[in-house]
Amino acid sequence: MAQLKRTPLFETYSKYGGKTIDFGGWELPVQFSSIKEEHEAVRTKAGLFDVSHMGEIFVTGADSLDYLQHLLTNDVSKIQDGQAQYTAMCYEDGGTVDDLLVYKIAEEHYLLVVNASNIEKDFEWMEQAKKGDVTLDNASDRYGLLALQGPLAEKVLQRLTGEDLSSIKPFRFKHDVQVAGQTVILSRTGYTGENGFEIYAAPEALVVLWDKILSEGTSEGIVPVGLGARDTLRFEACLALYGQELSKDITPLEAGINFVVKLKKEQDFSGKQALAAQKEAGVPRKLVGIEMIDKGIPRHGYPVYVGNQQVGEVTTGTQSPTLKKNIGLALVSSEFAELGIELEVEIRSKRLKAKTVETPFYKRSN
Repeated sequence: MAQLKRTPLFETYSKYGGKTIDFGGWELPVQFSSIKEEHEAVRTKAGLFDVSHMGEIFVTGADSLDYLQHLLTNDVSKIQDGQAQYTAMCYEDGGTVDDLLVYKIAEEHYLLVVNASNIEKDFEWMEQAKKGDVTLDNASDRYGLLALQGPLAEKVLQRLTGEDLSSIKPFRFKHDVQVAGQTVILSRTGYTGENGFEIYAAPEALVVLWDKILSEGTSEGIVPVGLGARDTLRFEACLALYGQELSKDITPLEAGINFVVKLKKEQDFSGKQALAAQKEAGVPRKLVGIEMIDKGIPRHGYPVYVGNQQVGEVTTGTQSPTLKKNIGLALVSSEFAELGIELEVEIRSKRLKAKTVETPFYKRSN
């Protein structure tokens, strides 16, 4: 068996009661106290996540922008220095290589943040697509990443930095920022549906930051959060997870992230023709929200039926800690994607009633 990878914080997990699991080849904490407690803390106070397994790839050189425009589905020319953009990379058939964030540090200097399980695949794909004066640097081993998320995140983090955090708007970032004496990249993108920050730093700095932030936030009830609550939080906010809502067999249009696919941008990009054809013909499958009518929890991979016809399958499902309902996301034939349609989900060989509902399931109030 291959040895599991570990983040710089691995030795710290036990101090906070972390229970680890194999997550895509990484030994990561699924929870520290309980998934429900951690989920509620992020919705009402704040929680600190170790997401150092994510990948960081720098793109530099005179032809960086042109290269990224041909590589990515979104229009990278629209972002300014200090701005981040959500986007995707696609295969020629429109299937998704990965969904990711691109940060513009300066002209000819970009940072791509990719999913942990896709780092090597993505880097190989990027190398194959390279043209002109472009340098790729897979810096994933040189960076760790923390996410501090929740209503009290800004209040607590502000006490550890001289930077005015209110000046960092959503999908903006600053680099060379001092937080608790450590030099970091500080961004505001998030994956929980809550207000918060992402902190990129050298591995040795991460250990200091983790302890300092949790110590500083003790009075506000800030807790360390594992992968379990990370998944329930992002799911309630209907944020896609690669391998479930997106994959090589699921296009960004089917997954409902149409806003990252700029078919009108001048540059040709991998998958553009296939995605244009799919949009023109009508997207064959759509991601919908479902709520169980009968008692049962929809889980990833469970088949979805209308009558005797299987019309799709569940991509993610759980009992929502916030809404206290059994809900899911399902990829279904487009004709069954209207609101209020009754479906059946096969759970343990039984067909249980559900209905399509509006998404996102959760949206924070300002």
